[in-house]
Amino acid sequence: MEAAEGYSPALDRAGGPARLPGVPWMTVMRFLHCSDVHITADYFSLPFLRLGWRRWAAMAELSVGGRKKAYARAPETLAAIASDMEPHGVDHFILSGDVTAYALEPEFQLARESLGALAEDPGRCTVIPGNHDVFTPGSHRKGRFARHFGHLLESDLPEYRREGAFPFVRLVGKEAAVVGLLSARVPSLPGIAHGHIGPAQLDGLAALVKDPRLAGRAVLVAVHHAPLTHHGRADSYFHGLRDAEALFRLIPGPRYAVLHGHIHKRYHHPSTAERPHIFSAGSSTQAGREGYWVIEVKDGQVVGGQKHVPGGAPH
Repeated sequence: MEAAEGYSPALDRAGGPARLPGVPWMTVMRFLHCSDVHITADYFSLPFLRLGWRRWAAMAELSVGGRKKAYARAPETLAAIASDMEPHGVDHFILSGDVTAYALEPEFQLARESLGALAEDPGRCTVIPGNHDVFTPGSHRKGRFARHFGHLLESDLPEYRREGAFPFVRLVGKEAAVVGLLSARVPSLPGIAHGHIGPAQLDGLAALVKDPRLAGRAVLVAVHHAPLTHHGRADSYFHGLRDAEALFRLIPGPRYAVLHGHIHKRYHHPSTAERPHIFSAGSSTQAGREGYWVIEVKDGQVVGGQKHVPGGAPH
C-alpha cells in the first residue's frame, strides 16, 4: 500500500503508529535506502580474453539489453543520492548491494569515489554486497568488495557474527539499529541469481534481536535479495531469497524492516503480525527510474517511508 505523493505509511495491517502531518521532523530518525547502483566499466574497451567467459555472456546485457546506456551516469547519480543526506536530515545511509555491474576492480573503486567522505564512516554508512559484486569466483576470491567496503561491515556487537562479518549490527542513535546480512553467493552460471542467508546467520540474528542492548530500538535489516516481489509473492526459484520465510519468523511486526534490492522496482509492503516491513529500493541509478527511500523511525518502530529522486522533490 502506498499513499499519495509517494509516502508509504506503516499502520494499517500492522497496527503500529505512523508519522502524521505536523509531527516535528526532529522527533523522527531517517534512513536513506538505495540499491543496485551498478557502476559499470567500459567493457568494450577492455581486453576481451581477460574478462572471462562469465562476463562474455553478460556483455549481451550491456549491448542488446541496454544496460550500458541505462547505467552510463550511475557514478554521478550515486554521488547525487549521497549528497541528498544533508537536506533530508538523514541519520544513516544504506546501500543494499549490487554496487557494480560485474565485479571489476575499477567499478568498486569508482563506487567508493562516488560516495565520497560518506564511505569512510561506518557510523553513517552501510554497504552490503549483491550477487553482481561476487559475479565471478575470482572477484570473490580476491576480496574486491572487502577491499573497498569491508570497513563498513564493522559490528557494534561482533559476538553475533556467524559467517565472516555477518550478521553485523550498527547502533544508530538511541532509536534504531541497522543489521547487515549476506545473501549473495557466487553464481554457478550467469542467470542463476537466487540468494540465501543460511542457518548460521539466521542463528546469529535470532540471538542478536534478543540482546537487551537492542531493546526499544527499531531494527532495519539490510539484505540484497528480495523476500517478496512487488506483487507480495515469493520470487522465482532461481532469483529469489530462498529462506525468506525463516527470516520473517525472526523479525515480525512494525519494529522491524527488511531493506533489499535485486528486483528493479521500488515498493513497500507494510508489516503484519507475521512479517516485517519490506522496502525495495529498486535500481537507484537506472536512467529514467532513479530514486531511493527515506525511511522513518519513531519511538522504536518503523513508521513509513518516502520515495525521492536524486536532487529532487518526493514522488
